[in-house]
Amino acid sequence: MRRFWKDVTVAPEAQGWRVLLDGRAIRTPRGAAQLLPTQALAELVAGEFAAQGDKVDTRMFVLRDMADFAIDMVAPDPAPTLDKLVAYARTDTLCYRAAPAEPLFARQEELWEPLLTACEARHGVTLNRASGVIHCPQPDSAIAALRARLEGEDAFTLAALLTMASLAASLVVALAMLEPGADAEALFAAANAEEDWQAELWGWDWEAETVRANRLTAFLKAAEFARAAKATEK
Repeated sequence: MRRFWKDVTVAPEAQGWRVLLDGRAIRTPRGAAQLLPTQALAELVAGEFAAQGDKVDTRMFVLRDMADFAIDMVAPDPAPTLDKLVAYARTDTLCYRAAPAEPLFARQEELWEPLLTACEARHGVTLNRASGVIHCPQPDSAIAALRARLEGEDAFTLAALLTMASLAASLVVALAMLEPGADAEALFAAANAEEDWQAELWGWDWEAETVRANRLTAFLKAAEFARAAKATEK
């Protein structure tokens, strides 16, 4: 598809912000108004349109697609998204460690334990840790508390959380990204600790490096989306 617009702007509306292409507001795939919660997020989405060349590359519309998902899928019925997020809490990668005698265990303890203990303190929960890959059930009370925490979030934040949790295989990491001053690259590196450890031992290959770089880029985009969705306008 060739680019059919020249000017990209943003404009306020009663309940949010719109992206305008040659003065015309865009809509979601389901025909809803693409009403964004903050000017910051509208400007990010507008930037994806402005960056397109003569031939449109739809792969560049990462933030637009996330916004459309929030509007078309999450907002009308948050329950499926909440279910998916809670599923990451039930099998959170940060709760599964190597055997204590293995060198990797020390790395996991260093990177993961501070994140877990901070999550527990912040949300008033206790999460079980285990060595190995055998499923370790989490307390029902912890799952219920985390779900209640998620139910307080807006559709745009939930959309970003789902992307981050899926890339990190961790709801703990995704929620940590919402905290002030969170370091997205450090959080992704923590979630990816086991893969990075193996690469340090055996070396990276080109394909693995490309996959990691693409996953990191997607995580950073989702983190940027989440921050912008909550940005306080001046």
